Amino acid sequence: MIIPFLCLLLMPVILSCGRKGNASATTSEIADSTQQDSADTTLRIAANRTEAYFPLLMGKKIGLVANQTSVIFREPGQPGMKTTFTHLADSLLSAGIDLVKVFAPEHGFRGTADAGEEVSDGVDRRSGLPVISLYGKDRKPSKAHLEGLDLVVFDIQDVGVRFYTYIATLQLVMEACAESGIPVIVLDRPNPNAHYMDGPTMEPHLTGFLGLNPIPLVYGMTIGEYATMVNGEEWMDNGIKAELTVIPLENYRHDMRYSLPIKPSPNLPNDKAIDLYPSLGLFEGTNINAGRGTDGQFQRYGAPFLNREFFTFKYTPESNPGAKHPKHLGEICYGEDLSAEPELRRVSLAYLLKAYRHCDRKDLFFNTSGFSKHAGTEKLQKQIEAGLSEEEIRMTWKADLDAFQKIRKRYLLYP
Repeated sequence: MIIPFLCLLLMPVILSCGRKGNASATTSEIADSTQQDSADTTLRIAANRTEAYFPLLMGKKIGLVANQTSVIFREPGQPGMKTTFTHLADSLLSAGIDLVKVFAPEHGFRGTADAGEEVSDGVDRRSGLPVISLYGKDRKPSKAHLEGLDLVVFDIQDVGVRFYTYIATLQLVMEACAESGIPVIVLDRPNPNAHYMDGPTMEPHLTGFLGLNPIPLVYGMTIGEYATMVNGEEWMDNGIKAELTVIPLENYRHDMRYSLPIKPSPNLPNDKAIDLYPSLGLFEGTNINAGRGTDGQFQRYGAPFLNREFFTFKYTPESNPGAKHPKHLGEICYGEDLSAEPELRRVSLAYLLKAYRHCDRKDLFFNTSGFSKHAGTEKLQKQIEAGLSEEEIRMTWKADLDAFQKIRKRYLLYP
């Protein structure tokens, strides 16, 4: 009964190397954006490699850490046809695997909660599975949550930015499982920002859910590689290590341009937002709106108090499903539209520096303690306030980046 199902799932997926796709699909069909040219690469995500991990799950009680990106794709066929997919939870159940419960990260199991919005425990209406929130009163599974499980599977699409909270959830899941003697399987997925490594490194006194470890803002690893580094560097409590298995990608390179077919969170709707997120995400710790409450999330920035002589672009944030209470709700914000910016190959401070230099109310700019937690250092705010140039600031990152590069190399699974 399982054999025919597996045959369907084992069909390869063709995904484009170019960043031409839109990550806004939320239904079970997505447009095939594959371009047939010499730059195409046949990429097989770990979730599609069911022959590699289904046998490890049979006869065991399984917990699944997942969200809306946790899917198995079907082969699109001819260019222009639709690519269908099934959620991993549904696929496991259909294959007769004993999936007992799911664990939901920030934004929830179906990916609809606002950033920072508490996610509640509940029951998934589609599958009937109990859902345990890891972004509510608990960030780490308790022993009671894990009781009765034989194995936990983690499958969530990451975007390779330290303050994107899915890697913190991964580490806390690994830690809880290690403490309870439960093995963890990570199904690897491509990192759309894996083609570079950059930014300030997290300082120990600022660690938290926006960064648990001394890594740069953009760390240039897949989530599977990152899991092996967390284990190998003994970054979990008391140096504990998880019994970890990473199911790797096939035909993947770090310089591969990967267009996400499903948006990984409500405010990263497309490739340009994901490309700009490492740079514009630094605005999250300021009083500047980074496009939340608009259809240009992380593709624009603005505030009512930016100087109108330098910023002619304007927009008004409104409440929407992904941002119920955006900064400057209902106010006209002056700033920049970055939707046509060329692809970045490093963290850009240009937008942050321009906004600060042409801000009419500098006393309002850094009005939260969140900036240093997002940046991972208190130095960056001081450097901006002191008027340092981007290149002067970047030079202060170099020693830490060089040191991390040596650590990172030990855990890379792909060229």
